[in-house]
Amino acid sequence: MSLPKGLAEEVSKNLVMVARLIDEEPEQAYAYSRIALRLASRVAAVREAAGFAAYATQKYSEALAEFRAAKRMTGSVELWPVMADCERGLGRPERALAMAGEPEVQKLDKAGQVEMRLVAAGARRDQGQLEAAIVTLQSPELASNSVQPWTARLRYAYADALLAAGREDEAREWFGKTLEADKDGATDASDRLAELDGVEFVDASVDLADLTEVEDEDDDEDDEDAAEIAAAERASDVAEYYDEDDEEYEPLEQSEAEADAEGDKA
Repeated sequence: MSLPKGLAEEVSKNLVMVARLIDEEPEQAYAYSRIALRLASRVAAVREAAGFAAYATQKYSEALAEFRAAKRMTGSVELWPVMADCERGLGRPERALAMAGEPEVQKLDKAGQVEMRLVAAGARRDQGQLEAAIVTLQSPELASNSVQPWTARLRYAYADALLAAGREDEAREWFGKTLEADKDGATDASDRLAELDGVEFVDASVDLADLTEVEDEDDDEDDEDAAEIAAAERASDVAEYYDEDDEEYEPLEQSEAEADAEGDKA
């Protein structure tokens, strides 16, 4: 709203493309975000979108700079968890953990606090502290039977940490609980459960044409076998059978009717 109408429309079109492409084509989304940034770098929404596009393409330093700019412009702390995760992406898990203890975390809503807990647990795992990561994820939100937008991801992270720590039975239980909460299939909990149970999936998308082709090849082989047997019988009927390995071998050109006639004559 702070931009002239024509410029606002151009910027908004690019932001729409960022939103559409960021999951499937992050590099293209990043390209659109750069256009928007060039047109309106003083708009907080543009800086935030540019940050998420950079984050999606693992340009963590650039993403962190954009998120910091957006935070300065708005005064909001909602980007705090993803900023901490950028620190992890830059190989600085200790900074992510330090951010998890800052007062900004207390200003986050419930979803933001859960996200911060996930980032902190990831930072613990980055440092090889598996048991600490498990403890970090243990929370009222994890224990709750209520299914919230973050429930599946929280349970999945907990199950994955348990499995990494060698606690397979507990991991199986929590992957199962993840599956119960993951109605949209946002995680691969079902695959992880199957892997733990030693189940192998067969690809059901095999092209039926390929199967038909295999069957046709088998039929062709059967026909060829039958033809060879018939040819051997015909050769036997005229009292002479040629070996193909023989240097003097010449194929028989006698028709089946002629062979039958000669057989009757004999």
